[in-house]
Amino acid sequence: MSEHVLISRSEEEVLWFQRRSFIHAAAAWTAMGGHEAAQAQSRSNIVELLGDALVNGARLLPQQIIQTGDEIVTGPLSNLIFVLGNSSFHVRQNSRLKVERGNTLNAVSLLRLLTGAVASVWGRGLSRQIVTPTLTAGIRGTGVYTEVFANQDNRSYFCNCYGTVDMEARGDSVLSRSSYHQAFWGEASSKEGRYLTPAKAINHTDEELEYLARLVNQKTAWQVMGKKGVKDGKGYMEDKPGQVHPASPGN
Repeated sequence: MSEHVLISRSEEEVLWFQRRSFIHAAAAWTAMGGHEAAQAQSRSNIVELLGDALVNGARLLPQQIIQTGDEIVTGPLSNLIFVLGNSSFHVRQNSRLKVERGNTLNAVSLLRLLTGAVASVWGRGLSRQIVTPTLTAGIRGTGVYTEVFANQDNRSYFCNCYGTVDMEARGDSVLSRSSYHQAFWGEASSKEGRYLTPAKAINHTDEELEYLARLVNQKTAWQVMGKKGVKDGKGYMEDKPGQVHPASPGN
């Protein structure tokens, strides 16, 4: 098990992939052909739904299909895992988000997270974005974790777990290239004149990104390389002298 630091989250939330129900659901998803079969057969793209969730204001049922353009709300103690196109999503409890349509019905162009948290793995494709109240992330093929802290004036957290991401917050911009968890805060108010600041790796694990990648026939960067780096939020596979976070002052 990879090390992980929790802030306002429980062990049960971040270790969801250990649940027997998810293991069975993931095995069934794979046995039925995974995301490609779900698209071809127009069957449900929900891998697992626990607790209560709404889609466009109506109760979400496990046999339904989540489409681009839908607004999703999860309730307390709920958990939703679904696949859209070549991307997979894990929505935690008490979250509100919208997946906006790209150039096809199954292509997500923008994920707008208003409250709560989402871990996601994105296959390669046209430019897409994740937007929170305090930051915007332009993503390519990557795995990321995003969270909005409502009790901190919607201060937002974003971890580029691996891949390349264009980060922006109120005029501050950074190109993030990560092999192993490069994390940022999108500040609600400026910190020493900056709205995009370095963060530590919090509230998510290597394993949940690995499971989400597996749902869409992908591997994480550390699985491909066969090794892991230092999980300090800087994003590097190897800790070398002089390496600094790209959002550090002076960069």
